[in-house]
Parts: sequence; structure tokens; C-alpha cells
Amino acid sequence: MVLALVDLLERPPAERGPQAVPFVAVYLVVALALALVQNLPQIGEWAVPLPVDLAALGVFLLLTHSVVAFWFVYLFVALAAGIRWGMRRSVILAGIVTLALLVRTAVNGPLAWEQMLSWIALSTGTFAAGAGMSFLGSRQRLRAAEQGFLARLTGLIEVDRGMAESLRLVLGELAQSFDCDEAILAFRDFELERIFVWRHRAGDDSRMIPENLPLTRSDGFLLDHPDASVCWNHLQGAGDGFGWNRQDGRRLIDLPRLPGPMRQELGWQSILSVTFDVGGQPMGRFMLGNGHRRFLPGDLRWFETIVRHLAQPLKNLFLLRHIRAHAIEGERSRISRDIHDGILQTLLSVDIQLEVLRRKVPTAPEVAVASLASLQQTVRNETDELRRMVTDLRPLRVQSADLVDLMSGFAERFRNESALALDLIVDAADLQLPDRICRDVFQIYREALHNVKKHAHASHVVVKMWQNESQVVLVVDDNGDGFSFAGRFTGDELDRLRLGPISIKERTRSVGGVLTVESTPGHGARLTVEVPLG
Repeated sequence: MVLALVDLLERPPAERGPQAVPFVAVYLVVALALALVQNLPQIGEWAVPLPVDLAALGVFLLLTHSVVAFWFVYLFVALAAGIRWGMRRSVILAGIVTLALLVRTAVNGPLAWEQMLSWIALSTGTFAAGAGMSFLGSRQRLRAAEQGFLARLTGLIEVDRGMAESLRLVLGELAQSFDCDEAILAFRDFELERIFVWRHRAGDDSRMIPENLPLTRSDGFLLDHPDASVCWNHLQGAGDGFGWNRQDGRRLIDLPRLPGPMRQELGWQSILSVTFDVGGQPMGRFMLGNGHRRFLPGDLRWFETIVRHLAQPLKNLFLLRHIRAHAIEGERSRISRDIHDGILQTLLSVDIQLEVLRRKVPTAPEVAVASLASLQQTVRNETDELRRMVTDLRPLRVQSADLVDLMSGFAERFRNESALALDLIVDAADLQLPDRICRDVFQIYREALHNVKKHAHASHVVVKMWQNESQVVLVVDDNGDGFSFAGRFTGDELDRLRLGPISIKERTRSVGGVLTVESTPGHGARLTVEVPLG
């Protein structure tokens, strides 16, 4: 509109049209006012209906004598029509405007044969320019729709939802978008040497449980060409399909296809299949089956774009699943070890002693009574230990504001239960930790004190904690027996030597921290945990 106004003001009044300048000025002022109003938070985006712009274009065609000024307005309306309506209706609009411009030119002046060439150029240029702007608008509309769809898919992959629910929503969205009966994600786990398959039928809202299959089924779900992007519109007989190598885009002459038994198992007549990568390595496939329309090469390319976009969120989701599985395995190993080395061994010892006492009762009842009292105390101690383990297994929510109070409360209970001298020194003034770190720091603190109580044979333990700009540091120092090794080692070095507190090493690593253990056998040990805050 600014360019149209500049063109009109540069022309003599006779070439402008009587009311063209006021019309353009009013249109421009109204447009600027609307642009400002829709930026107000209480208003939000408010789009003027496209027919208003079309009506303004028609009025301007009648008011102005300048084809150049009209073109500026016309090209804007053609672009807006392409964005709002798409290509087909916008091209029809370009044809109507071209015809209207020719009619107005014919009405304003007599038709002369020597002007026929300029008429043809005017109509061709008007139509081509309008169609070109419509194409740009429709591409912008398509691009915005694609980006919105990809953002919506990514938003469905959330850690809090869990893997099964996230994949169910993603596969359901894909099946609906491509109008298919079923969607499948097949993932190859190299560590477990298994294939996990998630299947979702359109309209099914039940929870998905992945199939756990051997690698011998890889040719069915992963096909025998990891880089092939494949479409089969008809799987029977010779079939009807197309595909290409996703690395170089070359069309495949021999298309991989589903094995016969798998086709019968799935009952698919058509398929779209694209590989997804994790860390640059093919790890699985997305598959869409039984489409309700014939797939075109553009559908397969769009499917490839979607899968590439989902690769990173899926990588994060599978990595989290892997970390959680290892965390669960580690926690189970720790619990198993604690039960085996602690309570179970004590119970076996109690059983042996009870058998000895059973034989002594007839001949030495006084000795048996004294031994029974000692065994009773042993059972009570193990009961307290078992109660502590059960308490530690309960879900624990720790926030920064509560951390110091929780540590102080646990320290008081520790003193009462163990008869150990414990000094807890925390710089609470500067302590402001993210909640995700507080829970693990408290667990490490608690686990370290339990280890001192159970294994160190110490009489005094000092716990210090402070925070600076980059990290939080926890130090547990005791005067007990120390570890079986002498020296100063990091958590990684302890792993290689198969030494040190396993659960504390794992918890420290889970928050990206660094564990250091100093041990002097017979004189105590110092455990230092440094957790970065970035």
C-alpha cells in the first residue's frame, strides 16, 4: 500500500484517478491500526477476512488510472489469497483480476490492433505475477502447516508421559495424518540383541505393550535394506511400489518387501516404511500400513521429513529408557546385595545358633537363656536395619528449602541410633540447589552415613556441605577403619578397580557429579561428591 501511494503521488492528478490517493491513504491507516491492535495482549491475533481485501481491490481498480499502483495492491492480495486459500482458488482469482483489468482498459480507451501486443503482455504479466505470488503464499501456508504438525508431534514425546503413551500418541497421529489403518515403530536394541515393536491401530486408545522379538525377525520389521525408503501401494504378486536410497536419493530397482508370513500376520495391502537413526546409525523403522488412498512420492518424502524430525526426540526418549533400566537394575542389585550381605547372613547365623542352643537346653539351661537374650538383641538390630531399608525405598521428594532441615533431622536420628558422634556443617546461607539435585544429594548423604555406621567401626564422623557459583560439594569424613585400599581415587578409577561404594557412585553419576574417595586403612576415609549446577 505504501508503494502504491508513492506511485500515485509521483503522477500528475489526471493519471491518478479522482479518489485513488484518499482511498489508499485510508486503507493504509486502517491496516496499520489493525496491526497495532492485534499486538495487544487482551486482543490477540485478529485477521481481517480476505473478502474485505478483495472488495478493496475491486474498488481501487475503479478509482485509479495507474496500472502500476493497482499491481502493488493486487500482488499483496494474491499473496494473501495463496496463504489463506491455497494455490487452486488463488489462480482462479488471478484469472478473474486479469480479465477485469482488460475489461477496464477496453472501456477506458478504444481497441486498436497496434495495441494488441501490449494488451497480451499486460494480461500475461498480470496473470503470471498473480499466480507466482499465489504460489509463494501457498508454499508459505504449506510450510507453516508442516512446521505446526512437526511441533505437535514433538510435543507428544514427553518424559512425564512415559515411553508407551508418548509412542501411542505419535503413532496415532501418524496413522491419522496419512489416513492409514495401522502404524508401527520397530526398534533394534543392540545391547539386548532384541527387537521391540510398538503397534497402534487407528482409533485404539488402549495402552501399548511392545512386542519383544529375536533378531531373526529383523528382515520383517527392519527389511533387508537399512537405507531404503519404500512405498508399496499393492503387495500382492509383483506388487506396485517405488522407493529410493535415503542417503543419496537414488531410486531402487529391487525394492525390499515384507516377507510373506509377515504380510499374512499384519494383513497389510499397502505400506510406507522409513528408517530412523540414533547417533547416525540405523536403529529402527516407522511403518504405516493399509492406506485408504494411493500413496505418491511426495507422501514418502514427507514421511521421511517427519521421521528425521522425530529422530532426536526419540533418541532422548530411548536414552532415558536405557538410563532408567540401568538405574533400576543398579538399585535392585544394591538391595539384593544389602539383603544378602546383611539380613540374610544374620538370619543364617541366628538359625545355626538356635540349633546349637536347642541341643544345650537339656544340659545347660542357664547358658541357653543368656545366649537367647543375645540372639534377641541381634534380631532387634536386624529389624531396625530392615525398617531403615524399607524407609529408604519409599519415594522421596526433597526441595532446596527443605534440604537442610531433612539433613539435620536425619543426623539427630543417626546420633540416637548409632551412638556415633556426628558433626553436620552446612553453609545454609548460600544453599540454593535445583530440586532435581536435592533428592540425590540427600540420598548420597544418607547412604554414606549408613555405610559408616555399618562398616567403618568409627567413633566420629564429620559431614560438610557448601555451594559456590558452579557446584555443590558434600564431604563425609570418618575416623574408622577406612576401605580395603589406600590412596585417593575418583569414581571412574574405582570402577576400573571394582572398588568403592557402588550405589553412591551410581547416584553421583546420575546427576553428572564427580566422586572422590580417600582411604587410609586403620585411620578412616573421606568421601567427596562434587555436583555441577549448570
